[in-house]
Order: sequence, then structure tokens, then C-alpha cells
Amino acid sequence: MPAVTVDNPLVLPRINRPGPASRDRAPRQVVTAHKQMEGAGFEVRRPFPSLDLRGADPLILLDHLGEVAYEPHEAKGAPWHPHRGFETVTYLLDGMFVHHDSHGGGGTIAEGDTQWMTAGSGVLHDELPSEELVIKGGWFHGVQLWVNLPKKQKWVAPRYQDLRGGDLTLLTSEDGGALVRLIAGEVDGHQGPGSTYTPIAYAHASLSPGAQLSTPWPADYTAMVYVLSGDGTVGAEARPVTEGQLAVLGAGESITVAAAGAQHNRTGALEVLLLGGKPINEPVIQYGPFVMNDESEIVQAMRDYEAGRMGSIPAEHVGATRPGS
Repeated sequence: MPAVTVDNPLVLPRINRPGPASRDRAPRQVVTAHKQMEGAGFEVRRPFPSLDLRGADPLILLDHLGEVAYEPHEAKGAPWHPHRGFETVTYLLDGMFVHHDSHGGGGTIAEGDTQWMTAGSGVLHDELPSEELVIKGGWFHGVQLWVNLPKKQKWVAPRYQDLRGGDLTLLTSEDGGALVRLIAGEVDGHQGPGSTYTPIAYAHASLSPGAQLSTPWPADYTAMVYVLSGDGTVGAEARPVTEGQLAVLGAGESITVAAAGAQHNRTGALEVLLLGGKPINEPVIQYGPFVMNDESEIVQAMRDYEAGRMGSIPAEHVGATRPGS
């Protein structure tokens, strides 16, 4: 089952169809995510940063994890590693992750949940599949988004927001054919639960076969549509998109997504992310898990990490690479 769902979307608040004066945001580029290995050896699909799309200010990175059915003892995660200068947003559709940090925090996120970590001045953390998923195997599907912080906020204290699936703002399209889960930001006057330093909008929509979703979108935000699963089109011109593709949209005040008449996937619906934000328009220097404004700050981040100034791994987790080890 994909994240949070409802039996009857028609009981949900509606997203008003944009008026005739609203400019639909046409696709100006479609990027196919490339595959690579991350963490302890799990595959991700990454539409950006890539050779085709270096960045999407204020968003730095998008990793699509799965959809995959793990065999017993096959699931892997990301052992202890540092971050500084941005936020990581991990959203799960299927499966379960356990996370810990160098400040003593941690928790579990499961189907429909979001872990929003502000690394800020620096933190160490890990993200691992649950012991049950490792031992028994099972479906896993998730997304990690990196959101940049402006220079004046790169040194904020680290914090977590554990957003449960029940906390998300659930909406439907005008005709009830789409279920929209709003994680952060505003869509047509509706507010998501995520608290953001950088103004963004982030939602997961499921469109029934043949359904169309048209929604207002802030004109001063970037706008993208990423296909998690299924087939459909983006924009009034109906540009075809399929699983693993990201449509980067041009100027305008609204987004249109439509599902193909048949969906040959596990959910039977077109599953997409709607995402974008207000550009920060500052220099971005990224070196692995550090995202700063100039090279000297990257060098300082490496020194601080090596000197233990981003925290230390709690003794009970030293050497652990997976639950139960």
C-alpha cells in the first residue's frame, strides 16, 4: 500500500482547478534518473544532481530508493555519516527505517512517515532498515530530498521533525481522481505539517488511471514533477513521463499532471512527487555530505568532522552497521 491512503478521496478537501488566467507551467526539460550505489550498498535513482541537471535551487539532491522487494538479510542502509549546511527529508512509502544521531536522538519511521532532519551546524546520524525488514525481507520504497539552507541559517542547531503519516495534509483533486499528501509548504491555501527554513512545497500524489490533477503553484517557486511509479503526462501539452523521470517546469502559476488510462504497477495509480521552492540564489559548494557557500567552509567542515566537533557516535552504536549487529 503506498504511504497514507483513504477509502474515499471525495471526503477530503478539494484543490480548486486554476482559473483560465493561470499560466500552466510547461515542461522545459525531462531528466531520466541515473542509478548508483549509496550507503552500505543499496541502489538509488538520482535525477539531480546529474550531468543533465546540476541542481534545482533551493533543492540540492533527490534520491529515489526502490521500489524493491528485499529478500531476507538483503536490506541495507546508511551507516553513521556526517551532514552540515542543509536539511534531509526522508519520506517512506513502504518499509521501515530506524535512525539515530550524535545528539542522542533517534526513532523509527514507517509507511507514510517523514523524517525531516536539519543538519545545520553539523550532525552525525545513521539510517538503517528495521531489524524485522532485515530478517524477514519485504517491500521497501522511499525518497530522500536535500533542501539547501541560506548562508545565514547554515549554522542553526540540528533538529528533527518526525512527521507521522497521519500528520500529513490530505487533499483531493476537483474530480476526486487524485489523492494528494502534502508534506510541506502550501498548495491552494492548504498547509503541510513540515516546518521549513527554506520556503518549499513538497507533496506526493496518486492519480487513478485517466485522472488529471491541476493545482495552483507559487509563481516565485521552482516546480518539478518526479514519477515514482506509473505512466502519465505533464503540462497542458501532455509531455509523456514515466517511472524514474523528472519534469522540470517553466514559468507559470499552476501544474498539470495526468495519468495514463492504464497503470501497470503495484498500486494501479500514477505516483508522482510535486516539489519546488523559492530559489536562494547563493553560491553552492558541495563536497559529499557538506553543502556550504565557499571552499573554505568545506575545508572547515572536514576539519570539524575529523575533530569530533559534529558530535560522536553513542557508545552503544559504535561499530554497528545494521540492527541486531
